[in-house]
Amino acid sequence: MRGGPRSATIGVATGLAAVAVAAQSLPVGATSLRALRVRAFPRLAGLGRRDHVALTFDDGPDPASTPAFLEALAGLGWHATFFMLGSMVRKAPGLAAEVAAAGHEVAVHGDEHRSQLWRTPGAVAADLDRARHEVAGATGSAPRWFRPPYGVLTLGGVQAARGAGLSPVLWTAWGRDWRAEATPATVAGDVARDLGPGATVLLHDSDCTSAPGAWRSALGALPRLAEVFAWHGLDVGPLRDHGLVGVA
Repeated sequence: MRGGPRSATIGVATGLAAVAVAAQSLPVGATSLRALRVRAFPRLAGLGRRDHVALTFDDGPDPASTPAFLEALAGLGWHATFFMLGSMVRKAPGLAAEVAAAGHEVAVHGDEHRSQLWRTPGAVAADLDRARHEVAGATGSAPRWFRPPYGVLTLGGVQAARGAGLSPVLWTAWGRDWRAEATPATVAGDVARDLGPGATVLLHDSDCTSAPGAWRSALGALPRLAEVFAWHGLDVGPLRDHGLVGVA
């Protein structure tokens, strides 16, 4: 998710169709977008149980990096939700299966890492359907959640997710770990800045859309984040344990 949703637009179908149409065509900054969705659409932003933090990873599975995350998470005793790209699953189906076998939750990040903003509703639906079948076929688990690339969720994306039986969920805090200049300290600091009760945290277990080697900053931040989460009194786990009913 290089660059994050800096040029992202979000359209949310919640019965306010006019708002959704306007939102999917009006670019806004990352900070105001995150703050807006947390206030207006808390479940879409991933706000769950107040004593819990949902840990999520995007862009894998990647043989160059995902195994290191699995090892680190096992050492911390954590399970997380992995939002997988269908294109990456096709390259490493065995690794996708390994993620699920380790007790982690698998979810859909799309088939190709392309913004919905520049795609037709039909293309979005086809992409999402391919990704869902790839993830389910490789892992033997039916995904429940969908996070669109770059955090760009259009009205067509909401409809496609609903048709695929998936609930969109974004995030409330992130490590900005896709950047070449990111370090374990900056990742932990960026997460801590926006962390609160019931947060959903976004990190990346692959640099396939990020600066080369950027995943190491997220991996190195995990021990630091363990201290941050403990200080806040938050249990760590996947979205399935986060108390979200669904946001589609």
